[in-house]
Amino acid sequence: MSWRPQYRSSKFRNVYGKVANREHCFDGIPITKNVHDNHFCAVNARFLAIVTESAGGGSFLVIPLEQTGRIEPNYPKVCGHQGNVLDIKWNPFIENIIASCSEDTSVRIWEIPEGGLKRNMTEAVLELYGHSRRVGLVEWHPTTNNILFSAGYDYKVLIWNLDIGEPVKMIDCHTDVILCMSFNGDGSLLATSCKDKRLRVVEPRSGRVLQEASCKNHRVNRVVFLGSTKRLLTTGVSRWNTRQIALWDQEDLSMPLIEEEIDGLSGLLFPFYDADTHMLYLAGKGDGNIRYYEIGSEKPYLSYLMEFRSPAPQKGLGVMPKHGLDVSACEVFRFYKLVTLKGLIEPISMIVPRRSETYQEDIYPMTPGTEPALTPDEWLSGMNRDPILMSLKEGYKKTSKIVFKAPAREKKSVVVNGIDLLENVPPRTENELLRMFFRQQDEIRRLKDELSQKDIRIRQLQLELKNLRNSPKNN
Repeated sequence: MSWRPQYRSSKFRNVYGKVANREHCFDGIPITKNVHDNHFCAVNARFLAIVTESAGGGSFLVIPLEQTGRIEPNYPKVCGHQGNVLDIKWNPFIENIIASCSEDTSVRIWEIPEGGLKRNMTEAVLELYGHSRRVGLVEWHPTTNNILFSAGYDYKVLIWNLDIGEPVKMIDCHTDVILCMSFNGDGSLLATSCKDKRLRVVEPRSGRVLQEASCKNHRVNRVVFLGSTKRLLTTGVSRWNTRQIALWDQEDLSMPLIEEEIDGLSGLLFPFYDADTHMLYLAGKGDGNIRYYEIGSEKPYLSYLMEFRSPAPQKGLGVMPKHGLDVSACEVFRFYKLVTLKGLIEPISMIVPRRSETYQEDIYPMTPGTEPALTPDEWLSGMNRDPILMSLKEGYKKTSKIVFKAPAREKKSVVVNGIDLLENVPPRTENELLRMFFRQQDEIRRLKDELSQKDIRIRQLQLELKNLRNSPKNN
Protein backbone atom coordinates (compact mmCIF):
# COMPACT_ATOMS: atom_id res chain seq x y z
CA MET A 1 0.00 0.00 0.00
CA SER A 2 1.55 3.27 -1.12
CA TRP A 3 1.84 6.21 1.30
CA ARG A 4 -0.30 9.26 0.61
CA PRO A 5 0.05 12.65 2.28
CA GLN A 6 -2.79 13.67 4.58
CA TYR A 7 -4.51 16.80 3.29
CA ARG A 8 -6.66 18.63 5.76
CA SER A 9 -9.78 20.26 4.34
CA SER A 10 -10.97 23.50 5.92
CA LYS A 11 -13.56 26.06 4.92
CA PHE A 12 -11.20 28.80 6.17
CA ARG A 13 -8.02 27.82 4.32
CA ASN A 14 -8.56 30.60 1.74
CA VAL A 15 -9.43 33.41 4.15
CA TYR A 16 -7.73 36.63 3.04
CA GLY A 17 -7.29 40.12 4.47
CA LYS A 18 -8.78 43.09 2.63
CA VAL A 19 -7.67 46.62 3.53
CA ALA A 20 -10.35 49.31 3.32
CA ASN A 21 -10.05 52.06 0.71
CA ARG A 22 -8.42 55.27 1.91
CA GLU A 23 -11.78 57.09 2.04
CA HIS A 24 -13.04 54.44 4.48
CA CYS A 25 -10.05 54.88 6.82
CA PHE A 26 -9.67 57.39 9.67
CA ASP A 27 -6.89 59.87 8.91
CA GLY A 28 -5.18 62.72 10.77
CA ILE A 29 -5.36 61.14 14.23
CA PRO A 30 -2.56 62.00 16.73
CA ILE A 31 -2.16 58.41 18.01
CA THR A 32 -0.44 58.18 21.39
CA LYS A 33 3.31 57.53 21.47
CA ASN A 34 3.05 55.78 24.85
CA VAL A 35 5.17 52.60 24.94
CA HIS A 36 2.78 50.72 27.26
CA ASP A 37 1.99 47.31 25.69
CA ASN A 38 -1.72 47.82 24.98
CA HIS A 39 -3.85 48.31 21.89
CA PHE A 40 -4.87 51.94 22.65
CA CYS A 41 -7.96 51.29 20.53
CA ALA A 42 -11.47 49.97 21.15
CA VAL A 43 -14.30 49.51 18.68
CA ASN A 44 -17.93 48.42 18.70
CA ALA A 45 -20.78 48.49 16.18
CA ARG A 46 -21.25 52.26 16.61
CA PHE A 47 -18.01 53.95 17.70
CA LEU A 48 -14.24 53.84 17.33
CA ALA A 49 -12.16 55.03 20.30
CA ILE A 50 -8.43 55.81 20.06
CA VAL A 51 -6.03 57.01 22.76
CA THR A 52 -4.31 60.18 21.53
CA GLU A 53 -1.16 62.13 22.27
CA SER A 54 -1.90 65.07 24.57
CA ALA A 55 -0.04 67.57 26.69
CA GLY A 56 -1.07 67.49 30.35
CA GLY A 57 -3.38 64.65 31.31
CA GLY A 58 -4.70 61.90 29.06
CA SER A 59 -7.34 61.90 26.35
CA PHE A 60 -8.95 59.73 23.71
CA LEU A 61 -11.09 60.28 20.63
CA VAL A 62 -14.52 58.73 20.09
CA ILE A 63 -15.57 58.74 16.43
CA PRO A 64 -18.82 57.38 14.92
CA LEU A 65 -17.92 54.58 12.49
CA GLU A 66 -19.66 56.27 9.57
CA GLN A 67 -17.52 59.42 10.00
CA THR A 68 -14.55 58.19 7.96
CA GLY A 69 -11.93 60.29 6.23
CA ARG A 70 -9.79 63.04 7.69
CA ILE A 71 -10.46 63.98 11.31
CA GLU A 72 -10.04 67.67 12.15
CA PRO A 73 -7.25 68.60 14.63
CA ASN A 74 -9.77 70.29 16.95
CA TYR A 75 -12.14 67.30 17.01
CA PRO A 76 -13.69 66.92 20.51
CA LYS A 77 -11.94 64.55 22.93
CA VAL A 78 -12.67 62.72 26.16
CA CYS A 79 -10.09 64.42 28.36
CA GLY A 80 -10.91 64.06 32.05
CA HIS A 81 -7.89 62.02 33.23
CA GLN A 82 -4.95 63.76 34.92
CA GLY A 83 -2.46 61.16 33.63
CA ASN A 84 -1.88 59.23 30.41
CA VAL A 85 -4.72 56.88 29.41
CA LEU A 86 -3.38 53.31 29.29
CA ASP A 87 -6.43 51.21 28.31
CA ILE A 88 -10.00 51.67 27.04
CA LYS A 89 -12.80 49.10 26.61
CA TRP A 90 -16.42 49.39 25.42
CA ASN A 91 -19.20 47.88 27.51
CA PRO A 92 -20.31 44.74 25.57
CA PHE A 93 -23.99 45.30 26.51
CA ILE A 94 -24.38 49.12 26.36
CA GLU A 95 -22.80 50.52 23.20
CA ASN A 96 -22.33 54.12 24.38
CA ILE A 97 -20.55 53.25 27.67
CA ILE A 98 -16.76 53.05 27.69
CA ALA A 99 -14.30 52.40 30.53
CA SER A 100 -10.83 53.92 30.69
CA CYS A 101 -7.89 53.63 33.08
CA SER A 102 -4.93 55.88 33.56
CA GLU A 103 -1.64 56.68 35.24
CA ASP A 104 -3.63 58.91 37.64
CA THR A 105 -4.70 55.66 39.47
CA SER A 106 -8.36 56.04 38.50
CA VAL A 107 -10.80 54.04 36.41
CA ARG A 108 -13.54 56.13 34.77
CA ILE A 109 -16.81 55.31 33.07
CA TRP A 110 -17.95 57.61 30.26
CA GLU A 111 -21.32 57.90 28.56
CA ILE A 112 -20.98 58.98 24.92
CA PRO A 113 -23.96 60.99 23.63
CA GLU A 114 -25.99 59.84 20.63
CA GLY A 115 -24.19 60.80 17.41
CA GLY A 116 -20.80 61.26 19.11
CA LEU A 117 -19.11 64.16 20.90
CA LYS A 118 -19.95 67.78 20.03
CA ARG A 119 -17.53 69.28 22.59
CA ASN A 120 -14.73 68.08 24.86
CA MET A 121 -15.96 65.73 27.60
CA THR A 122 -14.29 66.22 30.98
CA GLU A 123 -16.89 64.81 33.40
CA ALA A 124 -17.19 61.03 33.72
CA VAL A 125 -20.46 59.46 34.87
CA LEU A 126 -18.46 57.42 37.37
CA GLU A 127 -14.95 57.77 38.83
CA LEU A 128 -13.54 54.69 40.54
CA TYR A 129 -10.68 55.02 43.03
CA GLY A 130 -9.22 51.90 44.61
CA HIS A 131 -5.74 51.39 43.18
CA SER A 132 -2.72 53.00 44.80
CA ARG A 133 -0.67 52.99 41.59
CA ARG A 134 -1.41 53.55 37.94
CA VAL A 135 -3.99 51.25 36.35
CA GLY A 136 -2.83 49.40 33.23
CA LEU A 137 -5.76 47.12 32.25
CA VAL A 138 -9.56 47.10 32.29
CA GLU A 139 -11.84 44.23 31.21
CA TRP A 140 -15.63 43.87 31.22
CA HIS A 141 -17.14 40.60 32.39
CA PRO A 142 -18.34 38.68 29.29
CA THR A 143 -21.79 37.60 30.57
CA THR A 144 -22.65 39.94 33.47
CA ASN A 145 -23.75 43.54 33.15
CA ASN A 146 -21.90 46.27 35.10
CA ILE A 147 -19.07 44.06 36.40
CA LEU A 148 -15.66 45.52 35.53
CA PHE A 149 -12.16 44.19 36.28
CA SER A 150 -9.14 46.49 36.62
CA ALA A 151 -5.46 45.58 37.10
CA GLY A 152 -3.00 48.09 38.53
CA TYR A 153 0.71 48.46 39.15
CA ASP A 154 -0.04 47.77 42.82
CA TYR A 155 -0.23 44.08 41.73
CA LYS A 156 -3.96 43.88 42.50
CA VAL A 157 -7.01 43.05 40.38
CA LEU A 158 -10.16 44.82 41.60
CA ILE A 159 -13.67 43.70 40.68
CA TRP A 160 -16.07 46.66 40.49
CA ASN A 161 -19.84 46.49 40.81
CA LEU A 162 -20.89 49.56 38.84
CA ASP A 163 -24.44 49.38 40.23
CA ILE A 164 -23.00 50.67 43.51
CA GLY A 165 -19.74 52.15 42.18
CA GLU A 166 -17.56 50.20 44.61
CA PRO A 167 -14.96 47.39 44.45
CA VAL A 168 -16.56 44.21 45.77
CA LYS A 169 -13.69 41.72 45.39
CA MET A 170 -9.91 41.86 45.22
CA ILE A 171 -7.53 39.32 43.65
CA ASP A 172 -4.22 39.66 45.47
CA CYS A 173 -2.16 36.65 44.33
CA HIS A 174 0.31 38.40 42.01
CA THR A 175 3.82 39.43 43.00
CA ASP A 176 4.54 41.76 40.08
CA VAL A 177 2.80 43.79 37.37
CA ILE A 178 -0.09 42.01 35.62
CA LEU A 179 0.42 41.99 31.85
CA CYS A 180 -2.82 40.48 30.54
CA MET A 181 -6.26 39.22 31.62
CA SER A 182 -8.59 36.85 29.74
CA PHE A 183 -11.96 35.26 30.61
CA ASN A 184 -13.33 31.89 29.63
CA GLY A 185 -16.71 31.75 27.84
CA ASP A 186 -19.02 32.13 30.85
CA GLY A 187 -16.67 34.34 32.89
CA SER A 188 -16.22 31.79 35.69
CA LEU A 189 -12.42 31.67 35.23
CA LEU A 190 -9.81 34.38 34.75
CA ALA A 191 -6.39 33.72 33.23
CA THR A 192 -3.57 36.18 33.91
CA SER A 193 0.00 36.61 32.76
CA CYS A 194 2.37 38.44 35.05
CA LYS A 195 5.82 40.00 35.01
CA ASP A 196 6.87 37.42 37.62
CA LYS A 197 6.95 34.88 34.71
CA ARG A 198 3.92 32.98 35.97
CA LEU A 199 0.71 32.01 34.22
CA ARG A 200 -2.32 31.69 36.52
CA VAL A 201 -5.90 30.47 36.24
CA VAL A 202 -7.96 32.12 38.98
CA GLU A 203 -11.50 31.74 40.30
CA PRO A 204 -12.32 35.47 40.31
CA ARG A 205 -14.96 35.63 43.05
CA SER A 206 -12.83 33.92 45.68
CA GLY A 207 -9.43 34.97 44.30
CA ARG A 208 -8.27 31.35 44.60
CA VAL A 209 -5.51 30.24 42.21
CA LEU A 210 -6.67 27.01 40.57
CA GLN A 211 -3.64 26.43 38.35
CA GLU A 212 -0.24 28.09 38.13
CA ALA A 213 2.66 27.63 35.72
CA SER A 214 6.20 28.86 36.20
CA CYS A 215 7.29 29.70 32.66
CA LYS A 216 11.07 29.40 32.53
CA ASN A 217 11.56 28.35 28.90
CA HIS A 218 8.54 30.29 27.61
CA ARG A 219 8.35 33.82 29.05
CA VAL A 220 4.63 34.63 28.81
CA ASN A 221 3.43 38.07 27.68
CA ARG A 222 -0.18 37.52 26.55
CA VAL A 223 -2.79 34.86 27.30
CA VAL A 224 -6.20 34.08 25.79
CA PHE A 225 -8.82 31.44 26.55
CA LEU A 226 -9.69 29.35 23.47
CA GLY A 227 -13.48 29.41 23.85
CA SER A 228 -15.05 26.22 25.22
CA THR A 229 -12.06 23.98 24.36
CA LYS A 230 -10.69 24.21 27.95
CA ARG A 231 -7.39 25.34 26.55
CA LEU A 232 -5.26 28.46 26.82
CA LEU A 233 -2.90 29.99 24.30
CA THR A 234 -0.01 32.20 25.35
CA THR A 235 2.42 34.31 23.35
CA GLY A 236 5.85 35.14 24.66
CA VAL A 237 9.58 34.77 24.21
CA SER A 238 11.71 31.63 24.23
CA ARG A 239 15.04 31.27 26.04
CA TRP A 240 16.71 32.23 22.72
CA ASN A 241 14.68 35.46 22.52
CA THR A 242 12.56 34.30 19.61
CA ARG A 243 8.81 34.94 19.53
CA GLN A 244 6.90 31.86 20.58
CA ILE A 245 3.38 30.57 21.20
CA ALA A 246 2.33 27.80 23.58
CA LEU A 247 -0.89 25.84 24.03
CA TRP A 248 -1.97 24.77 27.54
CA ASP A 249 -4.61 22.60 29.16
CA GLN A 250 -6.43 24.92 31.59
CA GLU A 251 -6.78 22.09 34.13
CA ASP A 252 -3.05 21.20 34.08
CA LEU A 253 -0.47 23.92 33.57
CA SER A 254 2.50 21.75 34.55
CA MET A 255 3.61 21.48 30.91
CA PRO A 256 2.43 23.10 27.66
CA LEU A 257 0.74 20.80 25.14
CA ILE A 258 2.79 22.31 22.32
CA GLU A 259 5.31 25.11 21.86
CA GLU A 260 5.99 26.67 18.48
CA GLU A 261 8.52 29.32 17.53
CA ILE A 262 7.22 32.04 15.21
CA ASP A 263 10.17 34.26 14.22
CA GLY A 264 13.11 36.22 15.58
CA LEU A 265 11.49 39.67 15.70
CA SER A 266 11.37 41.58 18.98
CA GLY A 267 7.83 43.03 18.96
CA LEU A 268 5.10 41.71 21.23
CA LEU A 269 2.68 39.15 19.72
CA PHE A 270 -1.01 39.96 20.27
CA PRO A 271 -3.31 36.89 20.10
CA PHE A 272 -6.97 37.15 19.00
CA TYR A 273 -9.30 34.16 19.08
CA ASP A 274 -12.60 33.77 17.22
CA ALA A 275 -14.62 31.11 19.05
CA ASP A 276 -17.19 30.91 16.22
CA THR A 277 -14.72 29.92 13.50
CA HIS A 278 -12.02 28.46 15.84
CA MET A 279 -9.48 30.75 14.20
CA LEU A 280 -6.50 32.26 15.96
CA TYR A 281 -4.91 35.50 14.73
CA LEU A 282 -1.38 36.56 15.73
CA ALA A 283 -0.43 40.19 15.15
CA GLY A 284 3.03 41.53 15.94
CA LYS A 285 3.52 44.95 17.49
CA GLY A 286 5.87 46.96 15.29
CA ASP A 287 5.44 44.81 12.18
CA GLY A 288 2.61 44.76 9.65
CA ASN A 289 1.87 41.03 9.46
CA ILE A 290 -1.11 39.08 10.81
CA ARG A 291 -0.79 35.28 10.84
CA TYR A 292 -3.85 33.11 11.24
CA TYR A 293 -4.36 29.51 12.31
CA GLU A 294 -7.20 27.08 12.83
CA ILE A 295 -7.49 25.46 16.26
CA GLY A 296 -8.33 21.73 16.34
CA SER A 297 -9.29 19.37 19.15
CA GLU A 298 -6.64 16.78 18.22
CA LYS A 299 -2.93 16.92 17.50
CA PRO A 300 -1.29 18.96 16.09
CA TYR A 301 -3.96 21.36 17.52
CA LEU A 302 -2.67 24.34 15.49
CA SER A 303 -3.02 24.40 11.69
CA TYR A 304 -1.38 27.31 9.87
CA LEU A 305 -3.68 28.88 7.27
CA MET A 306 -2.25 32.08 5.81
CA GLU A 307 -0.53 35.36 6.54
CA PHE A 308 -1.72 38.89 5.83
CA ARG A 309 1.26 41.10 4.96
CA SER A 310 1.54 44.87 5.06
CA PRO A 311 4.59 47.20 4.99
CA ALA A 312 3.05 49.63 7.52
CA PRO A 313 3.90 48.71 11.15
CA GLN A 314 1.03 48.47 13.64
CA LYS A 315 1.09 49.95 17.15
CA GLY A 316 -2.11 48.19 18.19
CA LEU A 317 -5.31 46.67 16.87
CA GLY A 318 -8.97 47.09 17.70
CA VAL A 319 -11.42 44.25 17.00
CA MET A 320 -15.01 44.66 15.84
CA PRO A 321 -17.56 42.52 17.75
CA LYS A 322 -19.30 39.86 15.69
CA HIS A 323 -22.64 41.70 15.48
CA GLY A 324 -20.87 44.61 13.75
CA LEU A 325 -19.49 42.58 10.82
CA ASP A 326 -20.72 42.70 7.23
CA VAL A 327 -22.22 39.21 6.79
CA SER A 328 -23.21 39.95 3.17
CA ALA A 329 -19.49 40.12 2.29
CA CYS A 330 -18.67 36.91 4.24
CA GLU A 331 -16.56 38.94 6.68
CA VAL A 332 -15.59 36.79 9.69
CA PHE A 333 -13.24 39.20 11.53
CA ARG A 334 -12.32 42.87 11.32
CA PHE A 335 -9.28 44.65 12.71
CA TYR A 336 -8.74 48.39 13.10
CA LYS A 337 -5.01 48.89 12.69
CA LEU A 338 -3.19 51.84 14.29
CA VAL A 339 -0.46 53.21 12.01
CA THR A 340 1.29 55.80 14.18
CA LEU A 341 3.68 57.19 11.55
CA LYS A 342 0.77 58.16 9.27
CA GLY A 343 -1.76 59.05 11.97
CA LEU A 344 -4.03 56.49 10.32
CA ILE A 345 -6.60 53.94 11.49
CA GLU A 346 -6.95 51.28 8.80
CA PRO A 347 -9.80 48.70 8.81
CA ILE A 348 -8.72 45.21 7.70
CA SER A 349 -11.50 42.70 6.91
CA MET A 350 -10.84 38.96 7.02
CA ILE A 351 -13.07 37.45 4.33
CA VAL A 352 -14.06 33.89 3.41
CA PRO A 353 -14.34 33.81 -0.40
CA ARG A 354 -17.81 32.60 -1.42
CA ARG A 355 -19.61 32.93 -4.74
CA SER A 356 -23.11 32.89 -3.32
CA GLU A 357 -24.53 36.16 -1.97
CA THR A 358 -26.95 34.43 0.41
CA TYR A 359 -26.39 34.18 4.18
CA GLN A 360 -23.70 31.57 4.94
CA GLU A 361 -24.91 29.74 8.03
CA ASP A 362 -21.88 27.44 8.22
CA ILE A 363 -19.47 30.35 8.90
CA TYR A 364 -21.89 32.33 11.09
CA PRO A 365 -23.12 30.09 13.94
CA MET A 366 -25.05 31.52 16.88
CA THR A 367 -22.78 34.01 18.64
CA PRO A 368 -22.77 35.90 21.98
CA GLY A 369 -25.12 38.85 21.67
CA THR A 370 -25.72 42.20 23.37
CA GLU A 371 -27.94 40.94 26.20
CA PRO A 372 -26.35 40.10 29.59
CA ALA A 373 -27.03 36.66 31.03
CA LEU A 374 -26.63 37.71 34.69
CA THR A 375 -27.01 40.69 37.00
CA PRO A 376 -24.08 41.70 39.24
CA ASP A 377 -25.79 40.31 42.36
CA GLU A 378 -26.45 36.95 40.66
CA TRP A 379 -22.84 36.59 39.53
CA LEU A 380 -21.43 37.66 42.89
CA SER A 381 -23.66 35.10 44.63
CA GLY A 382 -21.89 32.31 42.69
CA MET A 383 -24.07 31.80 39.60
CA ASN A 384 -22.50 31.03 36.21
CA ARG A 385 -24.38 31.18 32.94
CA ASP A 386 -23.35 30.93 29.30
CA PRO A 387 -23.76 34.08 27.19
CA ILE A 388 -27.12 34.68 25.49
CA LEU A 389 -26.64 33.83 21.83
CA MET A 390 -27.99 35.63 18.80
CA SER A 391 -28.15 34.96 15.08
CA LEU A 392 -26.30 37.32 12.78
CA LYS A 393 -28.87 36.65 10.07
CA GLU A 394 -31.66 38.67 11.64
CA GLY A 395 -30.56 40.23 14.88
CA TYR A 396 -27.10 41.66 14.29
CA LYS A 397 -28.37 45.27 13.98
CA LYS A 398 -30.60 45.06 17.05
CA THR A 399 -29.69 47.64 19.69
CA SER A 400 -29.62 46.91 23.40
CA LYS A 401 -32.33 48.49 25.59
CA ILE A 402 -30.16 48.53 28.73
CA VAL A 403 -29.40 51.98 30.15
CA PHE A 404 -26.46 52.74 32.42
CA LYS A 405 -27.37 54.45 35.72
CA ALA A 406 -24.44 55.79 37.70
CA PRO A 407 -24.76 55.50 41.49
CA ALA A 408 -24.41 58.65 43.59
CA ARG A 409 -21.55 58.29 46.06
CA GLU A 410 -18.84 60.25 47.82
CA LYS A 411 -15.11 59.63 47.67
CA LYS A 412 -13.94 57.77 50.76
CA SER A 413 -11.57 55.03 51.90
CA VAL A 414 -11.90 51.87 49.84
CA VAL A 415 -12.04 48.74 52.02
CA VAL A 416 -12.10 45.26 50.44
CA ASN A 417 -11.56 42.07 52.47
CA GLY A 418 -10.89 44.27 55.51
CA ILE A 419 -7.99 46.07 53.79
CA ASP A 420 -7.95 49.78 52.92
CA LEU A 421 -6.59 49.67 49.37
CA LEU A 422 -5.45 53.29 49.41
CA GLU A 423 -3.41 52.83 52.61
CA ASN A 424 -1.68 49.50 51.81
CA VAL A 425 0.84 50.38 49.14
CA PRO A 426 3.24 47.69 47.81
CA PRO A 427 6.98 48.27 47.41
CA ARG A 428 7.83 50.52 44.50
CA THR A 429 9.31 49.04 41.33
CA GLU A 430 12.75 50.04 40.06
CA ASN A 431 11.26 52.11 37.21
CA GLU A 432 8.96 53.98 39.59
CA LEU A 433 11.89 54.75 41.92
CA LEU A 434 13.93 56.06 38.97
CA ARG A 435 11.04 58.26 37.82
CA MET A 436 10.65 59.63 41.36
CA PHE A 437 14.39 60.27 41.58
CA PHE A 438 14.47 62.22 38.29
CA ARG A 439 11.33 64.18 39.24
CA GLN A 440 12.92 65.15 42.56
CA GLN A 441 16.15 66.11 40.77
CA ASP A 442 14.15 68.35 38.42
CA GLU A 443 12.32 69.89 41.39
CA ILE A 444 15.62 70.55 43.22
CA ARG A 445 17.06 72.12 40.05
CA ARG A 446 13.99 74.34 39.70
CA LEU A 447 14.14 75.47 43.33
CA LYS A 448 17.87 76.25 42.97
CA ASP A 449 17.13 78.37 39.91
CA GLU A 450 14.42 80.23 41.82
CA LEU A 451 16.75 80.82 44.76
CA SER A 452 19.53 82.08 42.51
CA GLN A 453 17.08 84.48 40.80
CA LYS A 454 15.93 85.76 44.20
CA ASP A 455 19.55 86.10 45.33
CA ILE A 456 20.36 88.18 42.27
CA ARG A 457 17.31 90.36 42.91
CA ILE A 458 18.32 90.89 46.55
CA ARG A 459 21.82 91.95 45.49
CA GLN A 460 20.33 94.39 42.99
CA LEU A 461 18.12 95.91 45.67
CA GLN A 462 21.06 96.17 48.06
CA LEU A 463 23.10 97.93 45.39
CA GLU A 464 20.25 100.36 44.64
CA LEU A 465 19.87 101.12 48.35
CA LYS A 466 23.61 101.76 48.69
CA ASN A 467 23.56 104.09 45.69
CA LEU A 468 20.62 106.00 47.15
CA ARG A 469 22.45 106.48 50.44
CA ASN A 470 25.58 107.71 48.70
CA SER A 471 23.76 110.11 46.36
CA PRO A 472 24.42 113.95 46.74
CA LYS A 473 20.77 114.64 47.73
CA ASN A 474 21.12 112.52 50.85
CA ASN A 475 24.33 114.36 51.76
